[in-house]
Amino acid sequence: MTSKATHPKTKKLKLLLRALPIIIGAFITAYGLEAVLIPNNVSDGGVTGLSIVGSQVFGIPLGVLIAVLNIPFIYLGYKQIGKSFAIYSIIGIASLAYATTVMHHIPVIVEGDTLLITVIGGIIIGIGMGLALRNGGALDGIDMLAVLLSRKLPFGTSDMILFLNLFVFIVVSFVFGLQGAFLSGIAYYIASKVIHLVEEGFSGSKTYKIISSKPELIVKTIYDRLGRNATYNIVKGAYTNEEYQEITCIINRLEDSKMKEIIYEIDKQAFIAVYDVAEVRGGNFTKRDIN
Repeated sequence: MTSKATHPKTKKLKLLLRALPIIIGAFITAYGLEAVLIPNNVSDGGVTGLSIVGSQVFGIPLGVLIAVLNIPFIYLGYKQIGKSFAIYSIIGIASLAYATTVMHHIPVIVEGDTLLITVIGGIIIGIGMGLALRNGGALDGIDMLAVLLSRKLPFGTSDMILFLNLFVFIVVSFVFGLQGAFLSGIAYYIASKVIHLVEEGFSGSKTYKIISSKPELIVKTIYDRLGRNATYNIVKGAYTNEEYQEITCIINRLEDSKMKEIIYEIDKQAFIAVYDVAEVRGGNFTKRDIN
């Protein structure tokens, strides 16, 4: 009885501990926007960049636009990646929207020096967004759209992210001018590199190789909760001569946190090797909707 009573509390505590770094990441990102980039007429990429432009043109609070414009992308993430990712993304985006509101009048920490503005702004935003992505959430919906479009068109995820942000920076140029658009692009590029360092994989896919005592259950759960297929290879231990079923599964980077959660939930002793994959083409990499 005691274990059943404490289980929901343990689950809530686990959710809270996972949501906390996403919220912190959102506040860090908001600080980079409000204390560095926006006061110097430099924007960000993605939905946040479009929100900054809309806020400057129409006078609508930035937080409101960030929340509203990300709604369709959250739904996309729910359909393509899963419920938990959508929930954590809602937490992250809502925290970012709130943080930009409360930090709107904080002192500017860098002014005038364009190099410092782009570097410091890009680093701060990259740390914040990377922290959110590493913990299973997102602060901007454009990555989700890029993942979906890369499955429908003959381009990789990184190519689609670049193309979509090129459109964003063209829009930015009409408000902040060409110099502002170029600086925004540089800041976004720096942020993307920092995200890669923090989150370990800014774009592309990951291959998981898993050896577990419960391979069938892991494969079924991956299919049920991620919509991903997997393959088996029969491998043999060099010392023990025992045969094992090695699971191979390719996922996109947004599913990385959920994948680890599934594996450790079923078999904490599972052996896992993860490889970065630059691009995936053909086969059954496309996934079904899971909701």
